[in-house]
Amino acid sequence: MTDRLVKLADGFWSVRGEFRIGLLDIGTQCALVRLADGDFVFLDSYTLSDSIMDEVDAIIGDRSKVRAILNVHPFHTIHCEWMHNAFPEADLYGTARHLKKFPELPWQDVQCEESAMAERFGDDFAFSVPRGVPLVSDDESVHFSSVLVFHRASGTIHVDDTFNYLRKGFPLSLLPITGRLDFHMTLGKALEPRAGAADEFRDWAINLGIEWADAKRLASAHNAVFSFDKVAFPNMLGEALGRVKPVLDRHPSKYG
Repeated sequence: MTDRLVKLADGFWSVRGEFRIGLLDIGTQCALVRLADGDFVFLDSYTLSDSIMDEVDAIIGDRSKVRAILNVHPFHTIHCEWMHNAFPEADLYGTARHLKKFPELPWQDVQCEESAMAERFGDDFAFSVPRGVPLVSDDESVHFSSVLVFHRASGTIHVDDTFNYLRKGFPLSLLPITGRLDFHMTLGKALEPRAGAADEFRDWAINLGIEWADAKRLASAHNAVFSFDKVAFPNMLGEALGRVKPVLDRHPSKYG
């Protein structure tokens, strides 16, 4: 796969990058977003190729126009140092796990999972952290949760892992999950081991559909970009909840 910078909407560009597990490229992403005041932020970090950096430079004009880098997935850490070095004047934000992993980097005092992010960037973005699941699971193979970001002006949801949208070629295109919005397959392992966790997650998802009902597309890290052309985001989210109903219904019986 060749890295690409894709303009999804006015003011929102998605870098579709490469991340390999063995021979399989599951993909990754970061996004360049223009703020209402004309400055820019990156959502997540990625090592940009020379050609993509040239495209980014042409868009922003001056690298000092990148105000901040928001690292919103606690397990997406490989490219944080590179991104900071490429844009050293940008304020660097991360989750608690980012700060723990790279304590030498000049992180801002507010972490991406904290409500104070809305005070700093609320004019341009809405943030949401799934409830009923930990942001960082004790099982580090479970990468379900992340900080979801909704860019209001473009109607774009930037999300890593929590939602999946699979669009792959043959033979993966034959899978029933191809071409639909789903929750990440690790939901069952991610739910907190206590009564009420499944209900909290379900309520969070329902409210997300209501609050972000005017979303036009979703850019997911390891798969593809999903445009809500014919079916609204709340309906797609409701269908995804229906498919995980057995997982959520089983959970209370273990801890009730």
